Amino acid sequence: MDVTPFATTERRWELYRLLGEPVRLRLLALAAEEELAIGELADLLGESQPNVSRHLKVLRGAQLLSERKEGTRVFVRLDERLARDPVIADALGAGRSLCEEDGSLERVAEVLAAREAPARAFFEAPGDEPEAWPSELGAYLAALAPLVERRGFAVDVGTGDGAFLEVLAPIFDRVLAVDRSEAQLARARTRLSRRGYTNVDLALAELGDAHLREQVDARGGADAVFASRVLHHASRPGAALSDLAQLVAPGGVVIVVDYVAHEDERMRERQADAWLGFAPKELAGYARRAGLEGARVTKVPASRCGDGPDGHLDWQVLAARRAA
Repeated sequence: MDVTPFATTERRWELYRLLGEPVRLRLLALAAEEELAIGELADLLGESQPNVSRHLKVLRGAQLLSERKEGTRVFVRLDERLARDPVIADALGAGRSLCEEDGSLERVAEVLAAREAPARAFFEAPGDEPEAWPSELGAYLAALAPLVERRGFAVDVGTGDGAFLEVLAPIFDRVLAVDRSEAQLARARTRLSRRGYTNVDLALAELGDAHLREQVDARGGADAVFASRVLHHASRPGAALSDLAQLVAPGGVVIVVDYVAHEDERMRERQADAWLGFAPKELAGYARRAGLEGARVTKVPASRCGDGPDGHLDWQVLAARRAA
Protein backbone atom coordinates (compact mmCIF):
# COMPACT_ATOMS: atom_id res chain seq x y z
CA MET A 1 0.00 0.00 0.00
CA ASP A 2 1.17 3.55 -0.60
CA VAL A 3 -0.47 5.55 2.17
CA THR A 4 2.52 6.89 4.11
CA PRO A 5 5.72 8.40 2.70
CA PHE A 6 7.58 5.49 4.33
CA ALA A 7 5.79 2.72 2.44
CA THR A 8 8.70 2.20 0.06
CA THR A 9 11.43 -0.31 0.85
CA GLU A 10 14.17 2.33 0.83
CA ARG A 11 12.64 4.40 3.64
CA ARG A 12 10.85 1.68 5.55
CA TRP A 13 13.32 1.93 8.42
CA GLU A 14 12.13 5.48 9.18
CA LEU A 15 8.68 4.13 9.99
CA TYR A 16 10.21 1.84 12.64
CA ARG A 17 12.19 4.76 14.05
CA LEU A 18 9.28 7.14 14.56
CA LEU A 19 7.08 4.39 16.04
CA GLY A 20 9.74 3.51 18.63
CA GLU A 21 8.41 6.14 21.04
CA PRO A 22 5.82 4.89 23.62
CA VAL A 23 3.88 8.19 23.67
CA ARG A 24 3.43 7.99 19.89
CA LEU A 25 2.28 4.38 20.13
CA ARG A 26 -0.35 5.38 22.69
CA LEU A 27 -1.45 8.37 20.61
CA LEU A 28 -1.80 6.15 17.56
CA ALA A 29 -3.91 3.63 19.46
CA LEU A 30 -6.21 6.29 20.95
CA ALA A 31 -6.67 7.97 17.55
CA ALA A 32 -7.61 4.59 16.10
CA GLU A 33 -10.23 4.15 18.84
CA GLU A 34 -11.94 7.53 18.36
CA GLU A 35 -11.51 10.93 16.72
CA LEU A 36 -10.14 13.01 19.60
CA ALA A 37 -9.10 16.62 20.17
CA ILE A 38 -5.53 17.42 21.14
CA GLY A 39 -6.67 18.57 24.59
CA GLU A 40 -8.60 15.33 25.08
CA LEU A 41 -5.53 13.29 24.15
CA ALA A 42 -3.41 15.27 26.59
CA ASP A 43 -5.90 14.58 29.39
CA LEU A 44 -6.05 10.88 28.56
CA LEU A 45 -2.28 10.49 28.53
CA GLY A 46 -1.52 12.82 31.42
CA GLU A 47 0.85 14.77 29.17
CA SER A 48 1.11 18.49 28.48
CA GLN A 49 -0.57 19.76 25.31
CA PRO A 50 2.73 21.06 23.88
CA ASN A 51 4.31 17.63 24.31
CA VAL A 52 1.31 15.89 22.72
CA SER A 53 1.30 18.41 19.87
CA ARG A 54 4.99 17.74 19.26
CA HIS A 55 4.45 14.00 18.91
CA LEU A 56 1.32 14.50 16.82
CA LYS A 57 3.26 16.72 14.42
CA VAL A 58 5.64 13.83 13.74
CA LEU A 59 2.78 11.38 13.19
CA ARG A 60 0.91 13.78 10.91
CA GLY A 61 4.11 14.48 8.99
CA ALA A 62 4.34 10.75 8.28
CA GLN A 63 0.66 10.81 7.22
CA LEU A 64 -0.20 8.33 9.93
CA LEU A 65 -2.85 10.67 11.35
CA SER A 66 -5.23 13.11 9.67
CA GLU A 67 -6.53 16.23 11.35
CA ARG A 68 -9.76 18.20 11.24
CA LYS A 69 -10.18 21.74 12.57
CA GLU A 70 -13.43 22.59 14.33
CA GLY A 71 -13.42 26.18 15.53
CA THR A 72 -10.36 26.56 17.76
CA ARG A 73 -10.04 22.81 18.34
CA VAL A 74 -8.08 20.32 16.27
CA PHE A 75 -9.21 16.68 16.09
CA VAL A 76 -7.01 13.82 14.93
CA ARG A 77 -7.86 10.31 13.81
CA LEU A 78 -6.22 7.29 12.21
CA ASP A 79 -7.12 6.38 8.65
CA GLU A 80 -8.67 2.89 8.87
CA ARG A 81 -6.74 1.80 5.77
CA LEU A 82 -3.47 2.13 7.67
CA ALA A 83 -4.40 -0.74 9.98
CA ARG A 84 -3.79 -3.10 7.02
CA ASP A 85 -0.10 -2.18 7.02
CA PRO A 86 1.66 -4.92 9.04
CA VAL A 87 4.10 -2.50 10.72
CA ILE A 88 1.36 -0.08 11.74
CA ALA A 89 -0.92 -2.94 12.81
CA ASP A 90 1.87 -4.17 15.09
CA ALA A 91 2.34 -0.63 16.45
CA LEU A 92 -1.40 -0.34 17.12
CA GLY A 93 -1.33 -3.59 19.05
CA ALA A 94 1.57 -2.38 21.17
CA GLY A 95 -0.09 1.00 21.69
CA ARG A 96 -3.38 -0.58 22.77
CA SER A 97 -1.54 -2.72 25.30
CA LEU A 98 0.12 0.37 26.75
CA CYS A 99 -3.20 2.22 26.87
CA GLU A 100 -4.91 -0.72 28.55
CA GLU A 101 -2.16 -0.80 31.17
CA ASP A 102 -2.40 2.91 32.00
CA GLY A 103 -6.22 2.97 31.76
CA SER A 104 -6.35 5.64 29.05
CA LEU A 105 -8.23 3.38 26.61
CA GLU A 106 -10.98 2.78 29.16
CA ARG A 107 -11.22 6.52 29.85
CA VAL A 108 -12.10 7.33 26.22
CA ALA A 109 -15.75 6.73 27.11
CA GLU A 110 -15.43 9.30 29.92
CA VAL A 111 -13.99 11.84 27.47
CA LEU A 112 -16.93 11.31 25.12
CA ALA A 113 -19.38 11.70 27.99
CA ALA A 114 -17.63 14.92 29.03
CA ARG A 115 -18.34 16.38 25.58
CA GLU A 116 -22.05 16.12 26.30
CA ALA A 117 -21.92 17.17 29.95
CA PRO A 118 -22.36 20.93 29.26
CA ALA A 119 -25.40 20.18 27.07
CA ARG A 120 -26.97 18.00 29.75
CA ALA A 121 -26.52 20.72 32.38
CA PHE A 122 -27.80 23.40 30.00
CA PHE A 123 -31.06 21.62 29.23
CA GLU A 124 -31.68 20.55 32.82
CA ALA A 125 -31.52 24.16 34.03
CA PRO A 126 -34.81 25.94 34.77
CA GLY A 127 -36.12 27.77 31.76
CA ASP A 128 -38.85 30.08 30.62
CA GLU A 129 -42.30 28.94 29.63
CA PRO A 130 -42.34 27.18 26.22
CA GLU A 131 -42.29 29.60 23.32
CA ALA A 132 -45.69 29.91 21.67
CA TRP A 133 -46.13 29.48 17.91
CA PRO A 134 -48.84 31.40 16.02
CA SER A 135 -52.11 30.19 17.51
CA GLU A 136 -53.53 29.17 14.13
CA LEU A 137 -50.46 27.13 13.07
CA GLY A 138 -52.07 23.80 13.96
CA ALA A 139 -55.03 24.47 11.71
CA TYR A 140 -52.81 25.33 8.75
CA LEU A 141 -50.71 22.19 9.23
CA ALA A 142 -53.79 20.01 9.52
CA ALA A 143 -54.80 21.34 6.11
CA LEU A 144 -51.43 20.24 4.69
CA ALA A 145 -51.41 16.82 6.40
CA PRO A 146 -53.18 14.94 3.57
CA LEU A 147 -50.24 15.78 1.31
CA VAL A 148 -47.91 13.61 3.46
CA GLU A 149 -48.03 10.06 2.11
CA ARG A 150 -46.92 8.13 5.21
CA ARG A 151 -48.08 9.85 8.39
CA GLY A 152 -49.04 7.06 10.76
CA PHE A 153 -46.23 7.28 13.29
CA ALA A 154 -43.36 9.73 13.83
CA VAL A 155 -40.58 9.93 16.39
CA ASP A 156 -39.16 13.27 17.55
CA VAL A 157 -35.75 12.65 19.12
CA GLY A 158 -34.43 15.37 21.41
CA THR A 159 -37.83 17.01 21.55
CA GLY A 160 -36.73 19.56 24.18
CA ASP A 161 -39.60 21.82 25.21
CA GLY A 162 -41.73 20.35 22.41
CA ALA A 163 -41.55 23.21 19.92
CA PHE A 164 -41.30 20.83 16.95
CA LEU A 165 -44.31 18.88 18.23
CA GLU A 166 -46.48 21.84 17.25
CA VAL A 167 -45.53 20.96 13.67
CA LEU A 168 -45.64 17.17 13.93
CA ALA A 169 -48.74 16.62 16.07
CA PRO A 170 -51.20 18.11 13.54
CA ILE A 171 -49.74 16.00 10.70
CA PHE A 172 -49.00 12.54 12.13
CA ASP A 173 -51.56 10.19 13.68
CA ARG A 174 -49.20 9.31 16.54
CA VAL A 175 -45.97 10.92 17.70
CA LEU A 176 -43.41 9.64 20.19
CA ALA A 177 -41.43 12.54 21.67
CA VAL A 178 -38.12 11.49 23.22
CA ASP A 179 -35.72 13.43 25.44
CA ARG A 180 -33.10 12.54 28.05
CA SER A 181 -34.08 15.47 30.29
CA GLU A 182 -37.10 15.22 32.56
CA ALA A 183 -37.08 19.02 32.88
CA GLN A 184 -37.45 19.40 29.12
CA LEU A 185 -40.22 16.80 28.94
CA ALA A 186 -42.11 18.72 31.63
CA ARG A 187 -42.01 21.80 29.41
CA ALA A 188 -43.15 19.74 26.42
CA ARG A 189 -46.02 18.37 28.51
CA THR A 190 -47.11 21.92 29.34
CA ARG A 191 -47.05 22.85 25.66
CA LEU A 192 -49.09 19.82 24.61
CA SER A 193 -51.66 20.45 27.33
CA ARG A 194 -52.03 24.05 26.24
CA ARG A 195 -52.68 23.02 22.64
CA GLY A 196 -54.83 20.02 23.45
CA TYR A 197 -52.74 17.45 21.54
CA THR A 198 -53.56 13.96 22.79
CA ASN A 199 -51.77 11.99 20.06
CA VAL A 200 -48.27 12.52 21.49
CA ASP A 201 -46.52 10.17 23.92
CA LEU A 202 -43.50 11.41 25.91
CA ALA A 203 -40.55 9.14 26.66
CA LEU A 204 -37.55 9.72 28.93
CA ALA A 205 -34.71 7.96 27.10
CA GLU A 206 -31.27 8.27 25.58
CA LEU A 207 -30.91 7.84 21.85
CA GLY A 208 -29.62 4.28 21.48
CA ASP A 209 -31.40 2.91 24.57
CA ALA A 210 -32.65 -0.62 24.02
CA HIS A 211 -36.04 0.12 25.56
CA LEU A 212 -36.57 3.02 23.13
CA ARG A 213 -35.76 0.76 20.17
CA GLU A 214 -38.15 -1.89 21.52
CA GLN A 215 -40.92 0.67 21.96
CA VAL A 216 -40.57 1.84 18.36
CA ASP A 217 -40.15 -1.68 16.95
CA ALA A 218 -43.37 -2.70 18.68
CA ARG A 219 -45.14 -0.28 16.34
CA GLY A 220 -43.34 -1.58 13.28
CA GLY A 221 -40.86 1.28 13.15
CA ALA A 222 -41.52 4.94 12.43
CA ASP A 223 -42.67 6.40 9.13
CA ALA A 224 -40.45 9.37 9.93
CA VAL A 225 -37.79 10.08 12.54
CA PHE A 226 -36.90 13.69 13.28
CA ALA A 227 -33.90 15.15 15.11
CA SER A 228 -33.99 18.93 15.23
CA ARG A 229 -30.74 20.54 16.41
CA VAL A 230 -29.64 17.37 18.18
CA LEU A 231 -26.49 16.17 16.41
CA HIS A 232 -24.36 19.16 17.43
CA HIS A 233 -24.86 18.11 21.07
CA ALA A 234 -23.90 14.46 20.48
CA SER A 235 -20.44 13.24 21.45
CA ARG A 236 -20.40 11.02 18.32
CA PRO A 237 -22.68 12.52 15.66
CA GLY A 238 -22.17 9.68 13.19
CA ALA A 239 -23.14 7.08 15.77
CA ALA A 240 -26.16 9.19 16.76
CA LEU A 241 -27.38 9.24 13.16
CA SER A 242 -26.96 5.46 12.99
CA ASP A 243 -29.16 5.17 16.08
CA LEU A 244 -31.77 7.38 14.41
CA ALA A 245 -31.71 5.12 11.35
CA GLN A 246 -32.48 2.09 13.55
CA LEU A 247 -35.81 3.65 14.54
CA VAL A 248 -37.25 4.15 11.05
CA ALA A 249 -39.32 1.53 9.23
CA PRO A 250 -38.35 0.27 5.76
CA GLY A 251 -39.26 2.98 3.27
CA GLY A 252 -39.42 5.59 6.03
CA VAL A 253 -37.33 8.75 6.26
CA VAL A 254 -34.89 10.31 8.70
CA ILE A 255 -34.97 14.11 8.86
CA VAL A 256 -32.14 15.96 10.61
CA VAL A 257 -32.16 19.71 11.18
CA ASP A 258 -28.84 21.17 12.26
CA TYR A 259 -26.40 24.02 11.70
CA VAL A 260 -24.18 24.54 8.71
CA ALA A 261 -20.52 24.51 9.83
CA HIS A 262 -19.66 27.85 11.45
CA GLU A 263 -16.99 29.45 13.65
CA ASP A 264 -19.04 31.05 16.41
CA GLU A 265 -17.26 29.66 19.48
CA ARG A 266 -19.76 31.51 21.71
CA MET A 267 -22.29 28.74 20.99
CA ARG A 268 -20.29 26.34 23.13
CA GLU A 269 -20.97 28.48 26.21
CA ARG A 270 -24.36 29.90 25.29
CA GLN A 271 -26.01 26.69 24.09
CA ALA A 272 -23.58 23.99 25.34
CA ASP A 273 -22.86 22.96 21.73
CA ALA A 274 -20.29 20.18 21.35
CA TRP A 275 -19.82 20.82 17.59
CA LEU A 276 -19.89 24.00 15.53
CA GLY A 277 -22.25 22.63 12.89
CA PHE A 278 -21.44 20.28 10.04
CA ALA A 279 -20.42 20.47 6.41
CA PRO A 280 -23.23 19.21 4.11
CA LYS A 281 -20.99 16.41 2.80
CA GLU A 282 -20.28 15.40 6.38
CA LEU A 283 -23.99 14.98 7.15
CA ALA A 284 -24.58 13.06 3.92
CA GLY A 285 -21.62 10.83 4.75
CA TYR A 286 -23.07 10.05 8.18
CA ALA A 287 -26.34 9.05 6.50
CA ARG A 288 -24.65 6.73 4.02
CA ARG A 289 -22.63 5.03 6.73
CA ALA A 290 -25.87 4.58 8.70
CA GLY A 291 -27.26 2.58 5.76
CA LEU A 292 -29.65 5.28 4.55
CA GLU A 293 -30.21 6.04 0.88
CA GLY A 294 -30.79 9.11 -1.27
CA ALA A 295 -29.37 11.58 1.25
CA ARG A 296 -30.16 15.19 0.35
CA VAL A 297 -29.05 18.25 2.27
CA THR A 298 -30.88 21.57 1.87
CA LYS A 299 -29.55 24.82 3.27
CA VAL A 300 -31.87 27.10 5.23
CA PRO A 301 -30.51 30.67 5.40
CA ALA A 302 -30.37 32.44 8.73
CA SER A 303 -33.07 34.87 7.62
CA ARG A 304 -35.60 32.01 8.04
CA CYS A 305 -34.27 30.63 11.32
CA GLY A 306 -35.97 32.90 13.82
CA ASP A 307 -34.56 35.36 16.34
CA GLY A 308 -33.34 32.89 18.98
CA PRO A 309 -29.75 32.52 20.18
CA ASP A 310 -28.96 30.45 17.06
CA GLY A 311 -30.99 32.54 14.64
CA HIS A 312 -27.85 34.16 13.23
CA LEU A 313 -26.62 30.80 11.91
CA ASP A 314 -27.48 29.11 8.64
CA TRP A 315 -29.29 25.83 9.22
CA GLN A 316 -29.60 22.78 6.97
CA VAL A 317 -31.96 19.86 6.57
CA LEU A 318 -30.80 16.32 5.83
CA ALA A 319 -33.37 13.91 4.43
CA ALA A 320 -32.52 10.26 3.81
CA ARG A 321 -34.58 7.11 3.41
CA ARG A 322 -34.28 3.56 4.66
CA ALA A 323 -34.50 1.04 1.83
CA ALA A 324 -37.97 -0.41 1.39
